[in-house]
Amino acid sequence: MDLEEEAYNIIRRHKDGVFQNVIWKELDIDSRKCSRIVKKLLDKDLIVREVGVSNGARTYLLKAKEEVKEKYDLLLAGEMFSSCTGCSFDCEPEYCGKLSEWIGNLRAEESGELQEIEEIEEAEENEEDFRDQEEAEEGV
Repeated sequence: MDLEEEAYNIIRRHKDGVFQNVIWKELDIDSRKCSRIVKKLLDKDLIVREVGVSNGARTYLLKAKEEVKEKYDLLLAGEMFSSCTGCSFDCEPEYCGKLSEWIGNLRAEESGELQEIEEIEEAEENEEDFRDQEEAEEGV
């Protein structure tokens, strides 16, 4: 592992950031070499650097940039994931029941009806659970 990778790993381990002077001490290199490594990491857009003070000396606080995670919001209709994603059926979209249901959820979500539908379904499930519990208690 080269020094650049080691420095980046040190920065990533410190979630709240680490002072640059800590890195060059930990890697046992001089401050100039550390500055060059930090510059490379900044150029690669892997870290951010803020001015800070450590033990009365001006230094930089280095933080790893958060990895951007893909958003799959466009594939969701409420809590239902797109039925076509990963589908291996050889079907025609016009006649696919799963796709029609997903599109229906998508349209209901746009009009605000989906939340109401989910609340009604949850209330019905709660009522059914309550009835099952009452029947179980009566049978005891």
